[in-house]
Amino acid sequence: MRSFANAMDVFRLLEKTNCRKCNEKTCLAFASKVFLGQKTLDLCPFINQEILGQYQEQQSKTNGIETEFTLFDLKNEIKKCNLELSAKRVGGIFSNDRLTIKIFGKPFSIASNGKMFSDIHINSFIAAPILEYVLHCKGVPLTNKWISFRELQGGQEMNGLFVKTSEEPLKKIADRYPSLFEDLMVIFNGKKIENGYESDISLVLYPLPRLPIRISYWKPEDGMSSDLRIFFDSSADMNAKLNVVYRLSAGIVRMFEKISKKHGIPESVVA
Repeated sequence: MRSFANAMDVFRLLEKTNCRKCNEKTCLAFASKVFLGQKTLDLCPFINQEILGQYQEQQSKTNGIETEFTLFDLKNEIKKCNLELSAKRVGGIFSNDRLTIKIFGKPFSIASNGKMFSDIHINSFIAAPILEYVLHCKGVPLTNKWISFRELQGGQEMNGLFVKTSEEPLKKIADRYPSLFEDLMVIFNGKKIENGYESDISLVLYPLPRLPIRISYWKPEDGMSSDLRIFFDSSADMNAKLNVVYRLSAGIVRMFEKISKKHGIPESVVA
């Protein structure tokens, strides 16, 4: 059985008609949702049974099965990892048989048996990238040089999907939710930066110690539409695999969507 390495694997199987019969605006958006496990491949009316059978393992992921096995496998890898030696590498501390790192400035602990402890809610879309970060982070110091996703190694091919799953939905939220960035700074310990890329608003969040993200937003003005861009420290692709950066960003946006819905923004705006 084959599985999807990334969303482009799904996209290559589609007819690229943008027919919207899957209830997504584009085939690219649908491919991303399938890869993230938010939709099933059989929702595309042009996919035949042979392809569905070939990619049965990926279909299991969309039903939540592979996600659980992925977390299970990652926890088993954690059991083999020397967390005490890993602490400095990942920007954390080790005490009482637990590695503790800061997730959005708040403590998140991983025990040697793979169990996770935190005062904040961590869904599966965030938990898996965190464990992968601990396992594969190279401990490269931050450069404080901000680059786009497409500039990361291998980011060019997946940039279109990144824009669809992270930058575009977050921009929609920002357009309708003026206090978004203020709330993000309070809830996620963000730091506002003045004149960041000459944007109207720019802030830095630390979802992981060695993987900060910078969000810059330009308000609509003089007939020009708004814009939003997400940037990463240039060391990001050395401290996390590209798919981890991609999945972490998408997971963060999902968290932001939930926050915005609590503030009364219609679901159609943030879907």
